[in-house]
Amino acid sequence: MIPTTRIAFPEIHLPTRQAHHLRGYFGNLFRDHSPLLHNHLEGGKLRFAYPLVQYRVVDGVPELIGFREGATLLRDLFLQIRELDIAGRIYPLHEKQLVSREAPLDVVDDLFRYRFATHYLPLKTPAYHRYQQTPLEERPAFLNRLLRNHLLAVFKGLNVWLEPHQRILVNAKLEERRTNFKNQQMISFLGTFTTNARLPEGVGVGSSVARGYGVVIADC
Repeated sequence: MIPTTRIAFPEIHLPTRQAHHLRGYFGNLFRDHSPLLHNHLEGGKLRFAYPLVQYRVVDGVPELIGFREGATLLRDLFLQIRELDIAGRIYPLHEKQLVSREAPLDVVDDLFRYRFATHYLPLKTPAYHRYQQTPLEERPAFLNRLLRNHLLAVFKGLNVWLEPHQRILVNAKLEERRTNFKNQQMISFLGTFTTNARLPEGVGVGSSVARGYGVVIADC
């Protein structure tokens, strides 16, 4: 079990693509509190680790989610959040929600079904080139392997270590899409997957999870 904190602003509705504005706003507003909010170390160097604070817009609702130290940080800052500045537009906050809990992150004998609530970005170079060269009938297996690796990266990033006999199993049904990332069109995916890994609700999987990509929720 790992500590998680989710802060949501249900009275505000934004396009999914504006998640990066949330990151920019909070990263600047609380810049001196912790590098976890913007994933930059002193001197401007990037923090090359799984983001413990993630920003996203899910079903139109902007939210932040924190894990481990990020969960504690968001709880401490909750009362100081009084408004949002999204691309120069100020949103006064009359309602905000905070949920803190211990969430599972382990591998068990049962199977769980999840879906991507936002676009999943698995194809960074050179994975993109390997995907393009993979025959169509072999691409589902290729994506299963990528997704398994990305789930392992979540475990590692949140300091949960598997026993040698434990193995993550994945069976995904993904549809290829396109998304605009940093003013470039990129291949992304939406869909569901079944796995024996128990995941925290809302955890980000794949690339650019701090910007709201790859949000995983239970598919009931």
